Amino acid sequence: MKLAFFYCFPACSNCYLLMTGEGKAAKSAMIIDPGDLDCAMIDCIESGGYFLEGALVTHDHAKHVHGLRALRRIYPARTYALNGSVEDEETIQVKDGDKISVGPFEVEVVAIPGHSPDSAAYKIGGMLFTGDALTAGLVGSTASAYGAATQAGALRSRLLSLPGDYVLFPGHGPPSTLEAERCFNLGIARQGESSRRKRAFRVIA
Repeated sequence: MKLAFFYCFPACSNCYLLMTGEGKAAKSAMIIDPGDLDCAMIDCIESGGYFLEGALVTHDHAKHVHGLRALRRIYPARTYALNGSVEDEETIQVKDGDKISVGPFEVEVVAIPGHSPDSAAYKIGGMLFTGDALTAGLVGSTASAYGAATQAGALRSRLLSLPGDYVLFPGHGPPSTLEAERCFNLGIARQGESSRRKRAFRVIA
């Protein structure tokens, strides 16, 4: 597989185009988080002769889906998301643990609620596309302490617990690895420290 990265303005978000490797009879591609759709993305698809099989949405925030309407008007690609509709476009709704085939791409869905109720990561081979739930050194912002705890629990039980290592491609910032985030992610460490302080608190009658 080949992966192309696009930086989407003005939201400063990451969009990824995953493509089949050289030598494949059928040339297929899949887009992750179309925060924009510009000439560079279209040229990458068209000049390579790729058929766009689908679009994966990590969460329904404008920074990551702004280009979806234009994408659907140019290509007959299906959209996959935890929400049933995104940008007024109907999606193929997925849930945690689903294993789906998008053309030749095998995708596993990992729900990580907290930053938004519909936040998800997608595991494809040795890659993890994590949206805003997990970025290099940080975790997604949340609207409440409950949301932060929910997100931390999902990250620990569903992502950090995965065996082995993965290359992590977030919705913002540089790529990382899952092992680096296990060891050095400040957001995860702070949430863990907060949980330990709460467990240490006792009410004395």
